[in-house]
Amino acid sequence: MPDQNKVPGASEEPQFDRKQLIKLVVELGPLIVFFIVNSRFGIFAGTGAFMVATVIALGASRALLGRIATMPLVTGVFVLVFGGLTLWLQDDHFIKIKPTIVNGLFAAILIAGLISGRLFLKIVFGDVMRLSEEGWRILTLRWALFFVFLAILNEVIWRFFSTDTWVAFKVFGIMPITFVFALAQIGLLKKYEPAAGDGPNAS
Repeated sequence: MPDQNKVPGASEEPQFDRKQLIKLVVELGPLIVFFIVNSRFGIFAGTGAFMVATVIALGASRALLGRIATMPLVTGVFVLVFGGLTLWLQDDHFIKIKPTIVNGLFAAILIAGLISGRLFLKIVFGDVMRLSEEGWRILTLRWALFFVFLAILNEVIWRFFSTDTWVAFKVFGIMPITFVFALAQIGLLKKYEPAAGDGPNAS
């Protein structure tokens, strides 16, 4: 029997799952390609494959989702720039410091926004999350500090461990750490969620 409460034309759950799967493939696919090619042919071949896979993933995101999210796009540009320098100069330091610079850039943007009174997380995610202004400020600060942590962690890994260890950590370490950190923010999201009846993103 059809659900009488279902709004005609509303998105089905499988469609939501499909979009999330596409986003996951866009982010994780190029990293897996990087890991596999690096393990078989070395860092320079891995870097080239990483660049090609990144372009393909961004193109697939545009074709299947109709848009490319900001963070994957910024990260993709840096992959092409620093990957290109790595191959041109035959120096793997460039691809290794890329995560440090990207995470440092994200942290700097969020902190600059806090100082200037512009909550960039709210601008980007305000349509999908409802928080008070104080909640947005705390969440922004936490993510800024987390990006600083990732930048420092990347520096430690590539400077003191082998290239293969760094690649493995980049592929299989960063995403679980980020996922755990995101889950840890659920309490904050609940605490600063506006009361029922308040307008979206109420202060």
